[in-house]
Amino acid sequence: MNPLSHSELRILDANLNRLREGIRVIEDILRYGFDEKALALELKNLRHSCQLKNFQSLLNSRDSQKDVLKTSIKQEQNRENLKSVVLANFKRSQESARVLEEILKLQAVSESEKFKALRYSLYTLEKEVFSRYFKA
Repeated sequence: MNPLSHSELRILDANLNRLREGIRVIEDILRYGFDEKALALELKNLRHSCQLKNFQSLLNSRDSQKDVLKTSIKQEQNRENLKSVVLANFKRSQESARVLEEILKLQAVSESEKFKALRYSLYTLEKEVFSRYFKA
């Protein structure tokens, strides 16, 4: 098994950050916006599970200044309400978990499966949050 390339490590680093950030936004909205302890705690535990063993390699691969898409597009700048913020961040987190799942298949299938399970947990939590707090 070959070590991950600089590019692959950079992809993992960016998506780990994106995943944790997205979960944190939802967690804080549930915690402070709805005083929802159980779901916020579940999200907090998920967020803390978003780790890989090679932290220093990931950090060394980071190059935020050269990110070719770091400028936000209009859709990312506009949110109508908390519902739209929560939805955007569930999708962001789910997509990042999927990227992690796929890239980790190159080297660590067990780690890949961890992020697959996390993604499915996010799907379940999304349904729960929207059924409780954002009914149509």
